[in-house]
Amino acid sequence: MSGHPTRSPAVTIRPALREDLDALMALEVAAFATDRAERRAIRHAIGSASISLLVALDGAVLVGAATIERRRGSRHARLSSIAVAPSRAGTGLGRVLLEAAEAEALARGCETLRLEVREDNGAGIRLYERSGYRRFETVEDYYADGTTAWRYEKNLGEGEGG
Repeated sequence: MSGHPTRSPAVTIRPALREDLDALMALEVAAFATDRAERRAIRHAIGSASISLLVALDGAVLVGAATIERRRGSRHARLSSIAVAPSRAGTGLGRVLLEAAEAEALARGCETLRLEVREDNGAGIRLYERSGYRRFETVEDYYADGTTAWRYEKNLGEGEGG
């Protein structure tokens, strides 16, 4: 939906660097109550050829991140994490990160982007559904606390509303 104003102040999206590790860890703690990525996993993602870890910066402050995983030879990418600083919740930053993740997957030759979302994450579900994602599977007891996950997929070649 182009043309509607965004409430999110401009951010810079770029690949994560090693020096972002502490800020990324702080974001994990602030954004997620459970199922947080471990420091070694984030450090691995920063240098990985099969993972893209994008960060959103407001000036010098890291306010969001998205992790996109790919497998060699596969046309599917997986959005394994999208994190928004609590101070930026509801500002449209999640959509900015999702669009950046889609662009990254497409640039890496992927045709679809898949993800899992907690069934009780209403804001996330609304974001994904409004962005053209379709639920294709339910996975019981997916998260550490036993919450069910809903799996979504989007064909990246499709236009808005397609």
